[in-house]
Amino acid sequence: MLRPKIPTNPMPTGRVMPPVLVEPTTVVPSAQVPPPAPVAPMQSRPTVQLTPGTALALVGSGTAAVLVVGAVLVSMLLAVAITSASVAVCALVIRPLVTADAKRR
Repeated sequence: MLRPKIPTNPMPTGRVMPPVLVEPTTVVPSAQVPPPAPVAPMQSRPTVQLTPGTALALVGSGTAAVLVVGAVLVSMLLAVAITSASVAVCALVIRPLVTADAKRR
């Protein structure tokens, strides 16, 4: 009924080029280049020193970040709780309406 049609591979039409012959080339060594002069090592980067002011700023920004993330998570939890409570109330209201409608028929 449904049989796949396998395409045939036609012979190439048009001009067929003979393969190009590649002749090997000879490698000629160039003049020797003297090695580069040694470069002085780069100086190491200065270390970061924490002063009491910077430490206090880091602690303050970390505390602020934790409070913001906590507030976002608590608000998301409250949104889920309010949504689930409203769905439960809707279910409690709809169930008696459906059963009363079924008893009338």
